[in-house]
Order: sequence, then C-alpha cells, then structure tokens
Amino acid sequence: MKTAIIILSDRGEEIARKIGSEMEVEVFSVQERKGVVRVEVLGEFVGENFSRYSAWIFIGALGIAVRTIAPYLRSKYTDPAVVSIDSTGHYVIPVVSGHVGGANDLACRLARCLGAEAVVTTQSDKAGLWALDVWGEKWGWKTEHIGPMNQLIASFVNGRPTALLLDIQDDATAEMKRTAPAHVDIYYRQEAIPEEKYELIIAVTPFIYEFNKPVLYYRPKVLHLGIGCRKNCDPVGVKEYIEGDLKRHCLSAAAIRVVATIGLKKEERLLHDLAEEWGAEIRIYLPEQLQDIELPHPSEKVYEVTGVYGVAESVALKSAANTDLLIEKQRACVTEGNQFTYAVALDKVAERGGFIEIVGAGPGDPELISVRGKQMLERADLILYAGSLVPVELTYYAKAGATVRSSASLTLEEQFALMKEFYDKGLFVVRLHTGDPCIYGAIQEQMAFFDRYGMRYHITPGISSFLAAAAALHSQFTIPEKTQTIILTRGEGRTPMPEKEKLHLLARSQSTMCIFLSASIAEEVQSELMQHYPPETPVAVCYHLTWKDEKIFRGKLEDLAAIIKEKQLTLTTLIVVGEAVGNRSGLSKLYSGHFTHLFRKGKEESC
Repeated sequence: MKTAIIILSDRGEEIARKIGSEMEVEVFSVQERKGVVRVEVLGEFVGENFSRYSAWIFIGALGIAVRTIAPYLRSKYTDPAVVSIDSTGHYVIPVVSGHVGGANDLACRLARCLGAEAVVTTQSDKAGLWALDVWGEKWGWKTEHIGPMNQLIASFVNGRPTALLLDIQDDATAEMKRTAPAHVDIYYRQEAIPEEKYELIIAVTPFIYEFNKPVLYYRPKVLHLGIGCRKNCDPVGVKEYIEGDLKRHCLSAAAIRVVATIGLKKEERLLHDLAEEWGAEIRIYLPEQLQDIELPHPSEKVYEVTGVYGVAESVALKSAANTDLLIEKQRACVTEGNQFTYAVALDKVAERGGFIEIVGAGPGDPELISVRGKQMLERADLILYAGSLVPVELTYYAKAGATVRSSASLTLEEQFALMKEFYDKGLFVVRLHTGDPCIYGAIQEQMAFFDRYGMRYHITPGISSFLAAAAALHSQFTIPEKTQTIILTRGEGRTPMPEKEKLHLLARSQSTMCIFLSASIAEEVQSELMQHYPPETPVAVCYHLTWKDEKIFRGKLEDLAAIIKEKQLTLTTLIVVGEAVGNRSGLSKLYSGHFTHLFRKGKEESC
C-alpha cells in the first residue's frame, strides 16, 4: 500500500514519525519541516497525486481533510483509502473507501500503532457482520451479484432474512458457518432453500443456479480443468468457447483454480494463455504419474501418442485428487485444424462431506490450544480425545449436541470404526492428541487407515510439552556458543530404539535433550546419559506441564533416577537435561551491535 501522510499541525510530526517506524510512508506538509517534503498548495498537490497513492493519512482537523479531498472523490470502488488522525493522536477515523479501499483496516492498524481509538462507523463493522463487498477478496474468491451491490449489502446489514448456500467446504466456509449472524440460515443444497422465506441469497459455490431473489455469489477457486490439444493449437476463441460450455454445464469459469496437462504439452501457448486469463495455476504431469487414473472414456489412439488413455480427463482427476468428473472429456475445434479437449473436476478437499481433523491439544492447559484447534473443537460433530493424556476440560469447547468420547478404553479398530461411522454420515470429526500430533502422537497408523479408505483429513499442529517446559523453566534451550541443538527423543523401554539413536550416542553432543515416555526407566536413562554428560549437568523433571497439578523438580543428572523414584513419577513426565536448563550466561548475538536487523536504523521511535 503506497501511503502519503499530510501533516496539518506541528504535533502531527511526532505522530507521522511513529507511523513511519511501522510502515513505508511519504510525508508532506505545506510548512517547512525537517525530513518532510514541502508542498506549495495542499489542494492542488492532493488533486494531482490523489490516484498515485493507495492511501492518504491526514494528521490534523477532519474538516480540512474532507474539504481537501472532496473535489477528487469518484467512487468507493476506485478512490484510495483516506484516514484522518486528530492532532493529539487519540482518534483514527476512516473517511472514505472504508471496506473496498481498505481505510477501515488501515485505521485499525494505525490505532494499534499509536495506542489510539479507531472510530469505524461502517454499519457492518459496528454490528460485527461480514463486509460483503470485500469478503470475497479476503478469501481469494471472485464476487458476482444479481441485483445492485449496495442494495444487497443494505439488506444484509439491516438484518433481512438471508439464506447462505455452502455447497463446498473449506476454512472460509467454516468461518462463515461459525460466525453467521442470527438472520442467516445455512443450507448445503440449492434445492433445499425455500426462496419465499428470504430477501437475499448468498451462495459460495462454483455452480450457477437459477434463483428468483437477489443473489450474491462468491466463486471459490475449486475447479481443475484438464486440457489436451493439437500441437501449436491456436488459442484464439478457445477461452470464450470453454467459458460458454462451462456455463451450459452450470459452472463458473471464475472458480477455475488449476489448468493442467501432460509434459508433452507444457509449452503450448493455449495452456499459458488460459491460465493467465483465469488467474489459474498451471500443473504438468508425466504419463507415469497418471497410470492409475480410471477414465470413463479411455482411448488407445491417445495412448499411442501420449502414453495415457486420455489427457484432459487424467490430468483433471489427478490435479483435483478426485475420482469423478463434473464435465467429462469434451472435444472441440474453434478454428480449422485446432482441435482441443478439456475436462473438469472438483477439488476433492472442497467436496462437502465427511472430514477428519487431527488436532494437537497442546501440553494440557486448555488455553494453550491453538486458535484453529479451538475452532475445530467448536465445529466438531465427534471429538475423540486421547483419554488420560488430554485434560477433559479441552472437550468443553464442544458445541451442543456433539459426541465426545475418550479413546482410552477403545482398541485401534474401535476408534477407526467410530470415526468412520461419523465420517460416512458427512460429519466433522476431531481426533484430539496431546501436545503436537507429530511427536509420539501415534497418528501414522491412523493416516494409513484414512488413506486406505479415501477419507479426507488435515492436521492442526499443537504446542509440544518440550516448549511448555522451556517456558516453565524460564530457559532458552539454545544458548550461543554452548548448545544450538535440541534433541527430542525417548529411552528404550518395551519399544526398541534404532541402534543409531541409542541415548548414549545422542548424548555425545551434550545438546539440550528432552526425553519423553521414560520415567519408568529412569535408571537406564541416567546411566546412558552419564556416559557423556558430566554428573553435575542440570536436569529438570517435569510432570503434567501446564496442568493444574503441574510439578517440576530440578537437580543434577547424577540425581535423576532418585528424583523420579522419590516423587513416584510415571506417565506424562518429561525429562530435560543440558546446560541450557536455567542458564543465564552468554549473549544472544541477535542483540549485539553487529546485528541490526531487529531494529530500524535511524528510528528511535517504535510502536
């Protein structure tokens, strides 16, 4: 955002300096000021440069700002953002182009920088409603509407009955579902909407529907278009032809995310022209990557030339990770001798249906789950949590009517059966693991099961207990010139360790070592570590980190086994060993005089 600041008062200099320490700006004034560009006539300068900047910040009286910009205002869709800040720096006011131009967001950013109050008067912001005119841009969707946009927005912000159609799913539709205001009813199929009940329909969909009410369409990028063509195919007219055919199939070209083909065609101008016109990603596949794709219309002739039984269909299905096509292979020729084929598939992840989210619960404190993790728990139809390893308080985020089960008493087969039961009903499942799922989370066999049955899933990382240990111990686990490595490992109990990962071998580095799942074999752990760590090396034994009954015992390595035995510690105990535990010596070079990248040169003011 190219931003101009206009200083209208002496006190505005200090405010402009603070803003300049946070963002790139150009500063102007009609008076001579050090480090500020002087302009002769303010109105003329603003008029000549109004469209050169994407944002203008006036520091001084609001009235001066309004009179200065008034002659140059044209449309909220083209005018730059204009913000006014009073000369005391207490109030930041978006003046024009609040949503589309970004003045509201800029005002909030400036208010945070200055410790000021953003005075945003846009009705949707004050009511906590979606800003419909910029909502699509927020998520990378193209916006289309039937009916004047201002009237659609007015209906929405005035609380008129609104139907929201979400026939695809992603993070954005989950956010809309979570934050839908009371006057919005949610539907997942167009035919389920009783149109007579509503004054407005908002549809997040790649499909074109016939509605008899004003409609606001958001077009998510969820379509994968596979294309094949004759060598040196002339692209003239092809885009228009395909868009017309998509429309006949009730699909919007604005939803095209990927244009795909095989390596043989990667240099075709048609491919690159289409991708550029639609703002789509290009994906190229080799024939061997497409061998397992089952096609509705395999062609031996195509196979002889390309090595696959159908270019357009194969690459569309591969790119979308789907097994079904929305549009099967279409053959066309816009100009003589320029034959091409295309097919379209829907991104499998976007298909509405069952979904599994593997969520890292964090070390224990319910407030240490990630924002995304909490939102997943709030959405879930089934929460399957890891028994005694995860505090039950985390499941209190569940919505009314959700099923919450502990996996402690279930076999792996019973866990799979339960998750699949909900998944097959098109419901949302959260598998809640302690800490971060990738660290001793036992998710590999679960993912293998999901892959085998074609079940869609995603992983939300969590805060591991080793990070909670560093915080609880007030320790930096990497100390300059002492240790720059953290090892996460476990002792050898019933589960054998790989020969090259034996504790005594890892101990040779004398790094900061965080040892999981090993309290029951403390003597063996101590013995192996002392082969390389000095006996006086600091250790910390951390039990139930961040839980209400958290206990931390410090000592020396030579006392490790005695500490664990005396305190009768077993499960959910983390052992930390290394010189970094509680260390306060050594200067981080990031803050030495030779490193200035953490600071802005020449800027003494910061926000």
